[in-house]
Amino acid sequence: MNIGVFLLIEPFASVERQLQRAQAMGFAHADITDTNAGGSMLGSAGFSPTVSLDENPFEVKRLFEKYGITPLTVCAHAALLEPSNPGLYGTAEIMKAIHFAAAIGIKDVVTTDTDPRSEWAQNLSYKERVFVVAEKLYTPVKMAADYGVRLLLEPHGPITDSIQGLQDVFDRLGNPDSLGVNLDTGNSWLGGADPVEMARVFKDKIHHVHWKDLGPEWEEKRGTEYGCGFSTIALGDGVIDIQGVCEVLKDADIDSGTLEIIGSEDILKKSVAFLKANGL
Repeated sequence: MNIGVFLLIEPFASVERQLQRAQAMGFAHADITDTNAGGSMLGSAGFSPTVSLDENPFEVKRLFEKYGITPLTVCAHAALLEPSNPGLYGTAEIMKAIHFAAAIGIKDVVTTDTDPRSEWAQNLSYKERVFVVAEKLYTPVKMAADYGVRLLLEPHGPITDSIQGLQDVFDRLGNPDSLGVNLDTGNSWLGGADPVEMARVFKDKIHHVHWKDLGPEWEEKRGTEYGCGFSTIALGDGVIDIQGVCEVLKDADIDSGTLEIIGSEDILKKSVAFLKANGL
């Protein structure tokens, strides 16, 4: 498995600066960590590692190549439970991300439901939530198949944080090959799922992994929060059974994973060593 790093190594720094830091630490892979649907003031000023989906994707590819780094995925985190609104990152932006990824040979685009924020989304029933997510993904999933790209659902909300929720979305969309899972070991555990069981159930659909471990201070929050951003500890130093996930996935055909960890170079290198020691 190619292990990459999220390009959030240095606060308030550009994509290029993040790539410089990743290269210096010996990483040869990274995600396009943040995308926006147009101009970003912070991005244009060099204070945010964001990529515009309206950019020429080949310029971004050349920037990564300048530092010897291969982009693994395009992150297109939406708000799939919210009512359709051009002011929210949703279906249109996911479709842009698919175009962007396909143009420069990136295989996977990652998206998710996110926690419900509006009163409308909070009041949806379970069945309505599954329908709303599936409806917003219907066209992107078909487009992904046409472009030879996979759209991956990441555990990061009330539907995707559960094994049943993921399966119900897959079933509602007809279980297409172009729809897969980006397993997040930290988010799935925090949302109340067992990441080892999630890995086992979706083993053939997992095409990318966000690796993170969480310390005991997170245990009281388990089942009450959806997604935790990043970990600050090395893999194997927390309470999540990362070794168990490795055991399930070590013989799976998964090309890549990303360390969703913020911390020192030692923490990142220790995490890479942990994965290699466990067969990945």
